[in-house]
Amino acid sequence: MSVPIPLHDATVPGVGGHQLLGSVPFHPQGPTGWDNPGVDAPVSGTCDTRFTAVRDAFARNFADRGEVGAAVCVMIEGHVVIDLVGGWADAARERRWQPDTLVDFYSVGKPMVALLALQLVDAGLIDLDDPIASVWPEFATSGKETTTLRHALCHRAGVPAIREPLHNDDLWNWDRMADALAATAPWWEPGTRHAYHTNTYGHLIGEVVRRVSGETCAARLQATTDTLEADLWFGVPPSEQHRCADVIFVTTSLSERVDFAELSGDELMAMLSYFNPPGYSSMGVVNSPDWRAALVPSTNGHGTAGGIARLYAALLEHDRILSAGLLDEATSPQSHGYCPILGEEVTFGLGFKPTVPRRPFGPNQHSFGHFGTGGAVGFADPDAGIAFGYAMNHVIPRWQSSRNRALIDALYGSL
Repeated sequence: MSVPIPLHDATVPGVGGHQLLGSVPFHPQGPTGWDNPGVDAPVSGTCDTRFTAVRDAFARNFADRGEVGAAVCVMIEGHVVIDLVGGWADAARERRWQPDTLVDFYSVGKPMVALLALQLVDAGLIDLDDPIASVWPEFATSGKETTTLRHALCHRAGVPAIREPLHNDDLWNWDRMADALAATAPWWEPGTRHAYHTNTYGHLIGEVVRRVSGETCAARLQATTDTLEADLWFGVPPSEQHRCADVIFVTTSLSERVDFAELSGDELMAMLSYFNPPGYSSMGVVNSPDWRAALVPSTNGHGTAGGIARLYAALLEHDRILSAGLLDEATSPQSHGYCPILGEEVTFGLGFKPTVPRRPFGPNQHSFGHFGTGGAVGFADPDAGIAFGYAMNHVIPRWQSSRNRALIDALYGSL
């Protein structure tokens, strides 16, 4: 295990209560200097001198890898050792990324909504192997009567897509989405296979949370994160939306070109999972006030890199926000096999993804977390005492990107 590392300022004094590293390229004296001729992007924050390689990799993401705006935060044994922000919160490069800038981190939010359900399991209010219909009777239709919370948490519930045609107006209405999901006939016998519940995951788990606790997942998340000083949101209120970075996402009109009537089986399931409603994956709505305020926990959680890291740091403290035994179960492989949505072999835990060789969080086998669209990532490494958060606004169409990989590799190379 790592020992606590005192935070030393490895930067020069700046303004606004944080430390100014300068713009990329930045040329300090000594062997850690950057010599990249790339774009001019402001980078600021704090970094322990032990981890200057991470600081350098973060800057090179802007200079060499097309980063527009981003933040990275690393905690070791509960101590912040890296807390950097850089670049711009908009495509026009007019708003600098600030320490409190919020951004949509996509599927990084899936473990967060799963955590809310797991906390209810810890409290004895529901069991992992209880049928969802025991708390949500409307869900017991068309062969879903025996679908369990465990099935839902590890993507075996059989409802990765809603069959009823929906519109974006439905997306802003939680009850409408939950009702449509409950009425959906499963795409397979629940529990017999898995497929990534790309967008329905948040409504599926979130409605269980609401039925058991009487509170929305937004309220339950806030109750957890307030104690951690973790800046994380399901549904950003209008008063906070001025802090949101614009997601720079090359939108597609694919959903408009797809004739769902010509599709069947897994192909139909996959297309509906992404595009029913049309904006379910954020296409065409991502930077709108409606999207930011909506509850789509699998896809539109917003927060800071520091908020992500603080949540994972709390998970490493036994019994602080989840019992050690249940966390161990949730981060262990629960389902493994081919996923027709992702098109590859996948291993799922209960909301969390265990590290795997193809897409590792780090070199240690007990690491767990989740990637998000474009490369955002949150994870914890119990063996090293690491909690890691990275969020950005320029979406690359993959989970593991050259940018997050550079940061993670530099981090472990510095230990």
